[in-house]
Amino acid sequence: MVCLPAMKTLRHRSIFPYLILLGGVSIASTAAIMITLAQDAGAPPLTIAAGRIAFAALILTPIAWGRAAGDIRSIGRRDIGLALLSGAFLAVHFASWISSLAYTSVASSTALVTTNPVFVALVSFLFWGERINRRAMFGIVLTLLGSLLIALSDQSGGSGTNPLLGDLLALIGALCVTGYFLIGRELRRHMAILPYIWLVYSSAAVILLAWMTAVGQSLFGLSPFVYLLLIGLAVGPQLLGHTSFNWSIKYLSATLVTVAILAEPIGSSVLALLLLPNQQLQTLQVLGGLLLLAGIAMATLAERTTERRASVLAEAEGAVAP
Repeated sequence: MVCLPAMKTLRHRSIFPYLILLGGVSIASTAAIMITLAQDAGAPPLTIAAGRIAFAALILTPIAWGRAAGDIRSIGRRDIGLALLSGAFLAVHFASWISSLAYTSVASSTALVTTNPVFVALVSFLFWGERINRRAMFGIVLTLLGSLLIALSDQSGGSGTNPLLGDLLALIGALCVTGYFLIGRELRRHMAILPYIWLVYSSAAVILLAWMTAVGQSLFGLSPFVYLLLIGLAVGPQLLGHTSFNWSIKYLSATLVTVAILAEPIGSSVLALLLLPNQQLQTLQVLGGLLLLAGIAMATLAERTTERRASVLAEAEGAVAP
């Protein structure tokens, strides 16, 4: 029989993953600003991508091996292979998305790169049988519509030197981050957070450093301001932001995590308006942002309702268990 106080404790603790996810989204919202500032200071997009993840891996390595060396050594070949594949998806995601910020506005780029919930939901349904209730699906539709309005704002005066190319690169980033999150959802079911993110971040760093070197770029010779921004990207959006997503995905559905990340364009757009003089919010961007918030709220409420029903059902089954 299930202990009722334990069930109540579980319910009280269930809000914690949502708080972690909210904090991660808030921190991740600063990434586009720091990337744009680094590009304005002369750093190429691929160098920024490689520097961000390489510094994050360097900071993480002694922590991971100091606290989880045994877990890292015990990882099986299959899990190592999946983690490396996840790292490859993450590397291409960063390369394409960071490049998109050189061609289109912060609002449009961050909106499009976070449209991956539709891909996550589709793959989750086809391969894992993860059904989505009507309220959550309507929330996803609202978020995607909001993202579309933000992207269309480029046609009504949005900033960017080549919006079409920038939007395409952001969409490629969205497709790649879909693979990253789905593999992460699978591995985080049985793998601790430190071994997982160390493998993924390190493999992404190796790929991006090799890619950067192959095209004749280097992390040496950058200005102190750019180095400061790269370290900020590594500690903030990468280690704190992305790691909170990877932690939350063990306790929340992949669809909910990716839908919640759609709040990132709101924070990024507000920061861009305040800190970057060449970034201006358009009417369509404001309308799209409102739709994004409405969709995120609806999807989150749907997830909470499903979770409460499952908890009640588990309690009822435990009460009649011999």
